[in-house]
Amino acid sequence: MEYLDSLNEPQREGVVNTEGPTMLIAGAGSGKTRVLTYRIAYLIQNKGVDPFNILALTFTNKAAKEMRDRIESVVGTEARNLWMGTFHSVFARILRAEADKLGYPSNFTIYDADDSKSLVKTIVKELNLDDKVYKPNVVFNRISGAKNRLISWREYLSNPIYQADDESNMKPELGKIYKIYSERCFKAGAMDFDDLLFNTNVLFKEHTDVLNKYQQRFHFVMVDEFQDTNISQYLITKRLAAVRQNICVVGDDAQSIYAFRGADIQNILNFEKDYPDLRVIKLEQNYRSTKTIVNAANSVIFKNKAQLKKNVWTDNDEGSLIEVLRANSDNEEGKLVASAIFEDKMQHQVKNSDIAILYRTNSQSRAMEEALRRMNIKYKIVGGLSFYARKEIKDIMAYMRFAINTNDEQSFRRIINYPKRGIGDTSVDKMVVAANDNNIPLWEVLTNINAILPGRAANAVTDFVTMIKRFQIEIGKKDAFEAATEIAKRSGLLRDLYEDKTVEGLNRYENVQELLNAVKEFVDDPEKEDKSLGAFLQEVALLTGVDNDKDDDNDKVTLMTIHMAKGLEFKNVYIVGMEEDLFPSQMMLSSRADLEEERRLFYVAITRAEHKLVLSYALSRYRFGRLKNCEPSRFIDEIDPSFIKVNERSRPTESVNTGAGYAKSFISGMKKTTASQPIKRKSDYKPSPDFEPSDTSNLQSGMKVEHPKFGYGMVSEIDESGANRKAKVNFDDFGEKTLLLSFAKLKIHTN
Repeated sequence: MEYLDSLNEPQREGVVNTEGPTMLIAGAGSGKTRVLTYRIAYLIQNKGVDPFNILALTFTNKAAKEMRDRIESVVGTEARNLWMGTFHSVFARILRAEADKLGYPSNFTIYDADDSKSLVKTIVKELNLDDKVYKPNVVFNRISGAKNRLISWREYLSNPIYQADDESNMKPELGKIYKIYSERCFKAGAMDFDDLLFNTNVLFKEHTDVLNKYQQRFHFVMVDEFQDTNISQYLITKRLAAVRQNICVVGDDAQSIYAFRGADIQNILNFEKDYPDLRVIKLEQNYRSTKTIVNAANSVIFKNKAQLKKNVWTDNDEGSLIEVLRANSDNEEGKLVASAIFEDKMQHQVKNSDIAILYRTNSQSRAMEEALRRMNIKYKIVGGLSFYARKEIKDIMAYMRFAINTNDEQSFRRIINYPKRGIGDTSVDKMVVAANDNNIPLWEVLTNINAILPGRAANAVTDFVTMIKRFQIEIGKKDAFEAATEIAKRSGLLRDLYEDKTVEGLNRYENVQELLNAVKEFVDDPEKEDKSLGAFLQEVALLTGVDNDKDDDNDKVTLMTIHMAKGLEFKNVYIVGMEEDLFPSQMMLSSRADLEEERRLFYVAITRAEHKLVLSYALSRYRFGRLKNCEPSRFIDEIDPSFIKVNERSRPTESVNTGAGYAKSFISGMKKTTASQPIKRKSDYKPSPDFEPSDTSNLQSGMKVEHPKFGYGMVSEIDESGANRKAKVNFDDFGEKTLLLSFAKLKIHTN
């Protein structure tokens, strides 16, 4: 019972009131996990409830394990007998025991997403449908969405609304694919993840004896993160608790941010309608953040109409005001954030691991990563790859590299059949073997492909060669951005990504657009002498080289999307990209429900911070290759102005109000301060008439070289490490430059 002494009054009430329907509305940082843990321990230790009669449902295996371990520390090994786990793991356990009722074997296979998409791909091929229209990812997400709304393939095919929707999206055969997919899974004795929920609902609905069996088994039902449940999960738990009605749900409607995954906030908002005698307990004391951060978060979420009212408060220190950083561009925003982090580290001895940079979309990581690298601040990407390591980025950059260097086998292998053009692995191997056996460049094999491959494959390679030659012409005539845009379009890669309308597909498309933004910034930078695509690729290769370190140092700044940050906390948090159409997202402005979800997402971001919170935005940002003026996010103005200060480093030259409406002052300031001042630079070097690049494979330190842009210089260092050979050259007029030798055009002078 000692654990009860550590609880505040509402927490204690949530633990000891175990009978009947209960809803714990848990504000951010209010200790909900502790309450749920002790509630279960109290049932076992003080109420004498058999752990086998308690069902506790979570959303992650990590949360389930953490809770079980904490309960075991209080009640001992009896905790291992709890029915505790994720919705999917618990329902899979029930389905294995009752599989015969649904015609499945008890040892049914569980398909993961890759298995499911592979089956969809097979079905699309068998039906002779266009796999560019019926992409496995798109089709699978449509089927998944239907199952999570408890719509069977029979209902799907018989509903004219779904049919009309598919017709308008040029995918009239989706219902047929859903039918065949479901039949194939059943025939194979397999269920996908969505089936674990869908079939549990079918089991309880059609077999009342089975439902009654589990209603008698589970005397107490508890659900964590209730605001994240979908209709399927809610109906299962409601059925299981229908007899005794000892159901306890824990959640925070203000942190409901997963509608795109099927989560329905109405489950928590309308819970009282299903249980008129519901006991509502509000956990409102925040133990995580300063008063300033807590009150600022309250002032934002108060604007939502669809919510369960609560007043989160804290006894913690007042804390510092929330800083707002204003930058002229997204690149400058990255530099400001990196500089602020550097100051945290130097002046206040803050560890990297205590710092998080949060953003709305993955593509925003690029500017942050580059700024952190330049200041030698270690970081890690959570829930995603480093920007330049993402598949879609590596794909398009492989096109660029191959167009510049047609002997690049790795890039060739990556792009030869993506997007698909009917050139299989066997054909690719034949081409590479032919180049190696005859000791000739790979490009020579490609340009004489009819001697190696027959028929359609040879025609496809010929078309590929023609496309690459066109890219080479573009690269020779145009700057990096124009050439890169042409490659993204003509390769078909941009179109392929654009047609995938799933959340993942949209993210990948945005990432490629962000890469093109980076190229445009490179071209527009007046300090960049060489505007060619080769020069851009060289800069990226040199920049990303530090990614190759494999150290085990965990002291790194965390970069992640706000969705990934839910449930986490950090001493210092930077929320970047606070601009209209970015956050809130342009795609979330069509309805009040969407906008309120975006505001909840901002609330989640704010409440990740313990001591220091910084918001940043840019007055201009490259979007789709164009520099656009940006407007500060409405969410900044929604914070009570008494909790905000504008950082001096980002203040416009004229005085700025720090209260409501200061964003407009920033915009007016922008008009006076953002015009780029011309940077004086040395005139471009004119190469000698007989200039011709030399073979640099034997380039050594001390050699005199000539560059078509930088003129004459002396090689000071050769770096042989890694896959990319580099040279440092001290140029007479342009100072030291680091050049990637696979791209640099250098003429070696022996005299």
